[in-house]
Amino acid sequence: EIRPKVNKDQTIKNIIQFIKTSGSKSGIIYIQARKSTEDIAQVLNVNGIKAAAYHAGLDAKIRTKVQDDFLMEEVEVIVATIAFGMGIDKPDVRFVIHYDMPKSIENYYQETGRGGRDGLKGDSLAFYTYKDILKLERFLRDKPVAERELSAQLMEEVIAYAETSTCRRKFLLHYFGEEYDDTKCSNMC
Repeated sequence: EIRPKVNKDQTIKNIIQFIKTSGSKSGIIYIQARKSTEDIAQVLNVNGIKAAAYHAGLDAKIRTKVQDDFLMEEVEVIVATIAFGMGIDKPDVRFVIHYDMPKSIENYYQETGRGGRDGLKGDSLAFYTYKDILKLERFLRDKPVAERELSAQLMEEVIAYAETSTCRRKFLLHYFGEEYDDTKCSNMC
């Protein structure tokens, strides 16, 4: 599901509501800025959701403790930059939320794929505003031309995905060159 990102406060309220109404105990929220991971984890904790921040700027011992706490279910939700997830094999992640849209469809697909690895339902929720794309473009200003052009193409694909009015599952399957079987689509369209 893609929802509009109106503003920070409203988006955080939507995330809290989503987590509390889903009944899910294990999830990951991806955010681009390190500082925001800490801020949002703190807000979740204040609202009764056991959360921890994770990003590359944390001390290695703290990152290891956060990962261990998540695997041992002492922490329900990890609020993380893309530094989190590689090598983490927690099969019962029930949801993956993108507070910020990722830089590419490949990143989105990989990150959402961390939910439901045990074969049970895994929800995916992303918040989208074109302002986030503009923010990503600003990060690219000092990069070489070839990198900027490739990144621009990848971001256009993310925009197309976020703004499509067709079935997003169909969009993803087409993107990765897979056949679409609408008998498996259920309520995703």
